[in-house]
Amino acid sequence: MTPSSKVRRVAPANAGLTLIEILVVMVIIAMFATLVGQRLFRNVERARQTTAKVQITEFESVLDLFRLDVGRYPTSEEGLASLRVKPPNVSNWDGPYLRKDVPPDPWGRPYIYRFPGQNGDFEVVSYGADGQEGGEGEATDIVNWK
Repeated sequence: MTPSSKVRRVAPANAGLTLIEILVVMVIIAMFATLVGQRLFRNVERARQTTAKVQITEFESVLDLFRLDVGRYPTSEEGLASLRVKPPNVSNWDGPYLRKDVPPDPWGRPYIYRFPGQNGDFEVVSYGADGQEGGEGEATDIVNWK
């Protein structure tokens, strides 16, 4: 055989994928993406709840420092902002007690601060994913007394 006499093979007409085969593959990929997506979103929500718990714990620590310096916790009106900016008519304030402004909760809403609290000296609350008091699962309230 000479190099110029190579035989060309022609693919048979049924060598491609059928529409049914493509649809089956797409359905399998969609099912896989749904399963993976659900797991990822569950982990994101758990991470938000953990972040809120950590931030509330930090608030508890700096609120105790505020109390040691001032002799009392901030009032509900003064709020958590008093950890960054000196409230009027407060002596012995030795802040700022936070390096940055008070962050919103992981869902983008402000933390609720109450003094005096019904469940301790003070309360710091995030209402969770739904932004409403009460709830379970993703909507669980994150509080400093539990």
